[in-house]
Amino acid sequence: MNAEQERLSDPGRAQMKHRIWGPYLADRQWGTVREDYSQTGNAWQYVNHDASRSKAYRWGEEGIGGVCDYNQLICIAPSLWNGKDPILKDNYFGLSGWDGNHGEDVKEYYYYLDNTPTHSYMKMLYKYPQSEFPYGRLYSENKKRGKKDPEYELIDTGIFDDDRYFDVFIEYAKRTEEDILIRIHALNRGPEAAHLDIIPQVWFRNTWSWGYEDYKPVLQFLKPGVISIEHNKLMTYQLFYEGDPELLFCDNETNTLRLYGVPSPSQYFKDGINDYITKGNKAAVNPELTGTKAGIRYKLHIPAGGESVIRLRLVVNPPSEPFSDFNMIFEKRISEANQFYAELQSGIEKQDERNIQRQALAGMLWSKQFYYLDVRRWLNGDPAQPKPPESRLSGRNSEWVHLNNSQIISMPDKWEYPWYASWDLAFHCIPLAMVDPKFAKDQLTLLTKEWYMHPNGQLPAYEWNFSDVNPPVHAWATWRVYKMDQKKNNGKPDTLFLETVFHKLLLNFTWWVNRKDKSNKNIFQGGFLGLDNIGVFDRSAELPTGGYIEQADGTAWMAMYSLNLMRIALELSKTNPVYQEMATKFLEHFLYIAGALSHMGEDDINLWDEEDKFFYDVLRTPQGSTRLKVRSMVGLIPLFAVEVIDHEAMKDCPEFIKRMEWFLNYRPDLANLVSRWNIRGMGERKLFSLLRGHRLKRILKRMLDETEFLSDYGIRALSKYHETHPYVFKSNGSAFMVDYQPAESESALFGGNSNWRGPIWMPVNFLIIESLQRFYHYYGHEFVVECPTNSGKFLSLNEIALEIEKRLTRIFLKDKDGNRPVYGDNPKFKNDPHFMDHIPFYEYFHGDNGRGIGASHQTGWTGLIAKMLHPRID
Repeated sequence: MNAEQERLSDPGRAQMKHRIWGPYLADRQWGTVREDYSQTGNAWQYVNHDASRSKAYRWGEEGIGGVCDYNQLICIAPSLWNGKDPILKDNYFGLSGWDGNHGEDVKEYYYYLDNTPTHSYMKMLYKYPQSEFPYGRLYSENKKRGKKDPEYELIDTGIFDDDRYFDVFIEYAKRTEEDILIRIHALNRGPEAAHLDIIPQVWFRNTWSWGYEDYKPVLQFLKPGVISIEHNKLMTYQLFYEGDPELLFCDNETNTLRLYGVPSPSQYFKDGINDYITKGNKAAVNPELTGTKAGIRYKLHIPAGGESVIRLRLVVNPPSEPFSDFNMIFEKRISEANQFYAELQSGIEKQDERNIQRQALAGMLWSKQFYYLDVRRWLNGDPAQPKPPESRLSGRNSEWVHLNNSQIISMPDKWEYPWYASWDLAFHCIPLAMVDPKFAKDQLTLLTKEWYMHPNGQLPAYEWNFSDVNPPVHAWATWRVYKMDQKKNNGKPDTLFLETVFHKLLLNFTWWVNRKDKSNKNIFQGGFLGLDNIGVFDRSAELPTGGYIEQADGTAWMAMYSLNLMRIALELSKTNPVYQEMATKFLEHFLYIAGALSHMGEDDINLWDEEDKFFYDVLRTPQGSTRLKVRSMVGLIPLFAVEVIDHEAMKDCPEFIKRMEWFLNYRPDLANLVSRWNIRGMGERKLFSLLRGHRLKRILKRMLDETEFLSDYGIRALSKYHETHPYVFKSNGSAFMVDYQPAESESALFGGNSNWRGPIWMPVNFLIIESLQRFYHYYGHEFVVECPTNSGKFLSLNEIALEIEKRLTRIFLKDKDGNRPVYGDNPKFKNDPHFMDHIPFYEYFHGDNGRGIGASHQTGWTGLIAKMLHPRID
């Protein structure tokens, strides 16, 4: 067992101590719902990037490559200044959803390079231009571009020409859980010497301005080389620094005069260090060298090709010589990280694949964030602050007054999506379980706690609208993480985890059944279900036609959910037979849903189109019913509802078998339609699926057609067929059209990044791969399908799964010419040695060429690529 594994194996509280400090700062706190107290609910404009340097946040903190304790009381992150920018670079700049031509988007280049599960070693890279940062150009150029235009990126401004930038590497190593070493390494990549200020900053999250407590923590100069950090909820820390930098102190308080024209009794504000350095305002910092925010200013002149290193140490029990063992500790932690990943990657031969996987996992671990929100307090406002508008009490998230979150949570993207989302989090837990099963299990359990889950059983979607409906994948992720953890734990199952989540998901399943089956026919209408912009209408809004939509995907998700809970119940029945009855209940739910999905409605229009051999949504209106014949991921999601039960597992459940056989004899129509119950599969296995052999082949024929869904880089969300054959629906004199668009959608039908029109998404591709593997587990190698369609090449379902996996990994891997499709056509990303091996994990990918688009640091569900690169162990 290597050193990192030993830390992970420490029991209970001992293991938690290793996680006291971590990368828990957000990349962006401005523009979030939590900080929005406006009349209109426009979070992006209430606290924007310009205001962010002067506004003390209520609910969290942000920084570049920063760390904090797990209650985010003390924060540390570097700031930078090239001597030309109008403001310090202490957070990432990007465009709001109102300003970007394809929605919100960070306009910076940074890469998460390494991290261990206990954060014993962490490394990231930020690329900082030497010329004045083009804030205005990025804003104005993107503002005037339309949705058919490409985004105007930082690289397009020419600011990286001639390599006139600094590579700033930010590293952390822990000697112990409360002894953190910090190294900031700046390299001048340009042809000339250049000025750079590096200003490591330490500050307290503001907990004293809201009217609940008077205590104010203190930072103060202790002696040369040391800043004292005192907080009544923590032990006293000391921050050691080298050399003779300039010390700058202010307070983490809002500059009300700058933002609102209102004087404040405070004298030194959050933006004091910025104003002192960039404006020369000496009155902005405290000459007494004390406050709640401090900066350590190193003024550097770095020659062309040269470098400078800043070293700091944060510690409770300081050694007599804090930097004597500094390099040795770093070398040891780096060696331990290398050993940890070498063992994890022992089955991966190619260095490029190991590099991609390690960065993907590093991004997953860097994307942890302290998430704090008490909705009741957010709605009512704080005693010491202006009262929010009355409309807030009946507005956004007002029905979630129970929600009180204050934990470390995996974020989809700490800049673009610095808030948890229930279905994103489910996918995050798969790669996280590869390196840290306990954290993955804790995350899945967390969202089912009573201070997250609604009393009615709904899981919170995301902070823009906790009441929105995400696909119900929590049970699937719980089962997958349970099995991965069991494999890692030498076959020992964590039954307590499985049982704990299962009982809470019973409430969630009941919520779905009671709230989302409009006509009580086992056909579901979940809403947009994450598939924004993939269909004719915004499925979360009132339809312009009246009526409602019966959703093929919503119904299939519920069939999948039923099978997931059935499988978990069968597993739990190994130790408690009562779960056999529950397994039977979920089997019956599944069978009723399967029957409803295929049986004709009153007007002979159901979700399966026999002519096209595909599933479609059905629009039900008083005037009649219509299939919305859009060939999209909606029609592929029925693949996900599949489970195979081994004979050995079945014989241990006599009550389940007895009840199941009675039901299937009583309803032979369902038995014949779904499971081919009397035909044994490979190894005497039983198949539960929405698709039997013939229908499965018809779906796969379309999915594996390169003129439709199959791209060189995975499965598209929308069939390429619609590029030349747009789907048009006419109603009340209006025409609604869906056509194939390979990259960003040209429609803002739903949300800012309306982006399901053809792009490739990792999560649904991952589920397709897993579903094919489960079908193979039943059918075996003799069941073959042409792949690609019309190629004359027939493959087993397992071989098809491997082919899709291969196409997805191709997005990131170098091709025969050394290019990575994820970079698109940008020559600097492709050819520059200081860019070419740093991997951006985008939110989604171009349907035809694999180029990364959307959020550029979506190391959430795109982190699934780490699992695809890993040799199969489960």
